[in-house]
Amino acid sequence: MNVAIKLVGIFQIGRFKEAVHEYPSGTRACDIVAELRIPAPLLGVVLINDVHAGVEDVLNDGDRLCLLPFIDGG
Repeated sequence: MNVAIKLVGIFQIGRFKEAVHEYPSGTRACDIVAELRIPAPLLGVVLINDVHAGVEDVLNDGDRLCLLPFIDGG
């Protein structure tokens, strides 16, 4: 199955901004986070098809996964 991945902010450093990757059926958002070596404590928001989702959610063919970091500030 193909999943479009969009990385935002610091997650793009050394990676990519947007790409389509092929994954086996049953792949979860957390599997992709781990594959991309994104530190879990930095992960702020997960969107699947522009809807808030959890890292344990299973992806389907054609889904769009967007990963956003926590925003630091004060």
